[in-house]
Amino acid sequence: MLEDLILDADFAKVMKKNIQELIMYLFEKDKNFGVLCNISDVEFSPELPEDIVSQFHSMTLFYLAGYTFETARVEEEFLIFEAGFGVDNFGSVVHVPLLSVVQVIIDEQPILINLAKYKKQESKKDLQEVDEKGVENSMNIFLSNPENSKFLK
Repeated sequence: MLEDLILDADFAKVMKKNIQELIMYLFEKDKNFGVLCNISDVEFSPELPEDIVSQFHSMTLFYLAGYTFETARVEEEFLIFEAGFGVDNFGSVVHVPLLSVVQVIIDEQPILINLAKYKKQESKKDLQEVDEKGVENSMNIFLSNPENSKFLK
């Protein structure tokens, strides 16, 4: 029963809205917070060096304070912020999908827990490329059969 709920698209929409509204509320109140998230869904720009990435756990906590908090914003379906990583403070812009946020934390206490399972949506461009390649492959297979030449008069 719980599994059905956490995989439900409508439940995910409710959770995403709750996460977004809570984060916006914390921004308005100028309250630092942490987000525990699935690191596999997080994107870094520029990408982090392998020696830094290898230190992340599957669930990673990002604490938004100081410069990181000042640069943080919510755009579309992402929490975006700038942060420095490693001993050299390697700078990167971090994109966290809202639904990959598992907890929002203040003073080591979770104030939001997200049970919805994040599903990365395929872009329309990716789907179009698959469709175009599928049509091309299908046509090549069709043309490779000599029996089909009668259909091409």
